[in-house]
Amino acid sequence: MKEALENRENHLQQTLAELYLGRLRDYLSGGGEDSLGSAYEIGRAALAGGHSILEIIDLHHTVLLGLLQDPRDSEAVVAALRGSGAFLAEVLSPYEMTHRGFREAVFALRHLNEMLELEAKRIAHALHDEAGQLLAVVHLALAELDRDLPAPLHDQVDNLKVLLDQIDDQLRRLSHELRPTILDDLGLVPAIEFLAEGVSKRTNQAISIHASLKDRLPTTVEIALYRIVQEALTNAAKHSRARNVHIRVDRSGGQVRCSIRDDGSGFDIPAVLGRRGDTGLGLLGMQERLNAMGGTLHIDSSPGQGTSLLINVPLGG
Repeated sequence: MKEALENRENHLQQTLAELYLGRLRDYLSGGGEDSLGSAYEIGRAALAGGHSILEIIDLHHTVLLGLLQDPRDSEAVVAALRGSGAFLAEVLSPYEMTHRGFREAVFALRHLNEMLELEAKRIAHALHDEAGQLLAVVHLALAELDRDLPAPLHDQVDNLKVLLDQIDDQLRRLSHELRPTILDDLGLVPAIEFLAEGVSKRTNQAISIHASLKDRLPTTVEIALYRIVQEALTNAAKHSRARNVHIRVDRSGGQVRCSIRDDGSGFDIPAVLGRRGDTGLGLLGMQERLNAMGGTLHIDSSPGQGTSLLINVPLGG
């Protein structure tokens, strides 16, 4: 099977080389715009076939060397080199268009993430301040009502106060998880420590954090890494049932590295990422956040072996 695939790939490569040679020869012989149009189609076919730009350039040089084996006419050589450059540029134009489309998609994704974070911040503010104020008013109203009620009803009012306190705690927790003010005020590491403390209390997981960051990171980077850690802790508690989670954050040169390891049940990476209509334990969302900043995500996991996530984000400048 492997040999058959290799033979097929070699055949396709040979076919592309023959096509490239024929079209380039036509263009250098005065084929004009029609030949340039065929160069564009070669580029589209190569892109669709998974050929990289380096492979195309290597193919171009190989074909060109074959055409210039007898360089007795220096003017003809110069003309051929110039013409072949225009031909190569046209072959590579589909790659350039795809690259531009990718950059536009990344810009749109980054803008979408920013809008989502602003909305999360607005909702968190409403939960923390506006809902909190309403609960405070209800507490005051109950206290006033309690003074006028007969003694046997005091216990029921006290029960209502306990329920209101629980609601208040839940709202504060949701508010902090949506957009913790500590992230804006103190930065990534204190926000992760606060998050880990809350998760550890709810799940009884042991979460250790080792960080060597001395300065604040760009806001977009801090938000993205916080969300990724948040999603990873959710996965560790909900899906893998890990008992221990280790988080490390450090800055090395022009990038920040974050690793998250757990001792949970692990998973089959291709199977999870290949599920239709499934977000893949939030892994695709993590990757999309990182794509918007030029970052990378490496996943190491297998059933029964826990999960490790390694995130690298360039800081630029």
